[in-house]
Amino acid sequence: MELSSASLQGSHHAAAKVVGAQSGSYPSPPHSLDLPWNERLEFLGDAVLSLAVSQRLMRRSEDLAEGDLSRIRAALVNEESLAEVARSLELGKFLVMGKGAVQSGGRNRDSLLADGLEALIGAVFVDAGFTAADLVVGRLLKTDLTGDLTSLVQTDFKTMLQELTQERLKLTPTYLVVAETGPDHAKLFTVQVVISGRSLGQGQGASKKRASQEAARHAIEQFKARPLGESGDQP
Repeated sequence: MELSSASLQGSHHAAAKVVGAQSGSYPSPPHSLDLPWNERLEFLGDAVLSLAVSQRLMRRSEDLAEGDLSRIRAALVNEESLAEVARSLELGKFLVMGKGAVQSGGRNRDSLLADGLEALIGAVFVDAGFTAADLVVGRLLKTDLTGDLTSLVQTDFKTMLQELTQERLKLTPTYLVVAETGPDHAKLFTVQVVISGRSLGQGQGASKKRASQEAARHAIEQFKARPLGESGDQP
């Protein structure tokens, strides 16, 4: 059975509690609900998710180096990837949050969706143990985990850019959504990658994840056009 927003409502007592309450008890939930915050379940879910993905990657037949495995795992469990999974479950509509957060688009915010998904995985672990949580992770990430892993290594431009900027500049790039156009069913995002206030590249895509990867790809091309150690590297 594939996980869906409907099946979530009936699976695991603690998980249902998280989806309906804890995973959404930020920012500023209605005071009358008296709900706990979810950071501890996020912390636990993050660790469970990392272990479950790591084990599944190790079971694959590809003879991948440790560095490649780390990049693949990072691509699978980063904030944008988890937010996309959460959207496929319609997790946002279960998040309990203040009126202001709802009005500002909190139910569709990558950070809150990713945190909520981690809390959900943590709750499944608390309620039913690692085997059940691992099964959930396997179902949620089935497409990526059973696909061509080497393509994730080759196309994770964000990780490649971070390694490059750390090597050259000892700095980490940030990504800004500078435009969002189109109807809800056909959004087009424009993302800019910035370091120390300077734009390194810009990209567009049907999701923030794809736009960010495209922006990072352009930035890498710009960096590689100049040799290491060139004085103009410093922003």
